[in-house]
Amino acid sequence: MAKTLDVYLTEDLVGHLIQDDSGQMVFDYAASWLEKAGATALSVSLPLREERFTQKECRGFFAGILPEEGKREIIARNLGISAGNDYAMLEQIGGECAGAVTFVAAGQALPERDYRYRELSVGELAAILKELPKRPLLAGEKGIRLSLAGVQDKIAVRLEGDEISLPLGGAPSTHILKPGVERFPGVVLNEALIMNLAAAVGVPAAKVETRTVEGMEYLLVERYDRRRRQSDGRTVLDRLHQEDFCQAQGIPPELKYQKEGGPSLKRCFELLREVSAAPVIDLANLLDAVIYNCLIGNNDAHGKNFSLLYHGAGTADQEIRLAPVYDVVSTIFYPELSKDLAMKIGGEYSSERLMPWNFEKLAGEAGLARLMVKRRVPELAEAVIAALKEMEITHPVAESVAELIRKRCENMQGTFRN
Repeated sequence: MAKTLDVYLTEDLVGHLIQDDSGQMVFDYAASWLEKAGATALSVSLPLREERFTQKECRGFFAGILPEEGKREIIARNLGISAGNDYAMLEQIGGECAGAVTFVAAGQALPERDYRYRELSVGELAAILKELPKRPLLAGEKGIRLSLAGVQDKIAVRLEGDEISLPLGGAPSTHILKPGVERFPGVVLNEALIMNLAAAVGVPAAKVETRTVEGMEYLLVERYDRRRRQSDGRTVLDRLHQEDFCQAQGIPPELKYQKEGGPSLKRCFELLREVSAAPVIDLANLLDAVIYNCLIGNNDAHGKNFSLLYHGAGTADQEIRLAPVYDVVSTIFYPELSKDLAMKIGGEYSSERLMPWNFEKLAGEAGLARLMVKRRVPELAEAVIAALKEMEITHPVAESVAELIRKRCENMQGTFRN
């Protein structure tokens, strides 16, 4: 029997996600949305049209909203659904997602703006951090319908001063909370250092801070897809639409690595050139992000770790921009992780074997000036080294990561001098 979810963009009904009688997931734009002045597409990969999108056409976007790999398997078991059923999972956890998309049962009203939050005590927060590995995203807990992409444990929360609350009933969150990972000691401090360092050298990055509860470290990442504004004397939290580069290209999350059919850097630069409202700025920022990932040793910068941010989605004034970098970690700090880059740079997968000519080739593929790209690598390496000298780093893990990065930058500078 066919089932339908209404798909909302902010507060507008834009279409219907359908699981048909054969179990296939298909998508239709709502006639009212297609007729609306200034209506915009839900995704670059889902242009406005009356014709229905097949599962092959729409799955890249919709599956890309969901958690991945082992976390998806655990959630499915906890909810009593199939891990391979994207529709069933969106039905269960598609209330508070990345960006401004919300899924509700067909015909039901979108939750009112009188959102609710449940403040967490220190003990409750600690209990949640311990529970997350067994119950990712707290899927199944009453009132919580949350979906975040990725493979790491995380939960969406509202942060007001020192108070942390859980959003209920589809209420918007302000931060992503990411606990430590037992398999990767110090990963919270690693990511905090890398993200703050990015901002220090001019690479736009999500704001982060570290905290502890009952001896457990966690990272708070401020959501760049949420915006506070004043309305009638009170603060209102708005969702901003976003999609990652895999979603924008219709690529399902299990194919996010270039070796498996995922995006290449050539295609990422092409995408940004096609859709950005400020391509000169955004192309330069994407180049800096690519170089920065090389310098700090992040080999896991795949297509789902770059996103487009939609300002004014659903209006004639919509502008698409490159989102700040997020989920950036020095993966080479952990010897067991892959040494290969998620996306080739100038034909080379190994970050240890990159040479100036690889970046010249990247420049050609990206449609950028070769001399500018070649000059930018040692410039950014110098900026990273200088920023590390100014940062107050006290934790042993962060100190070790910083020293590793400093040596990589010095080696890169030497390679480009030679």
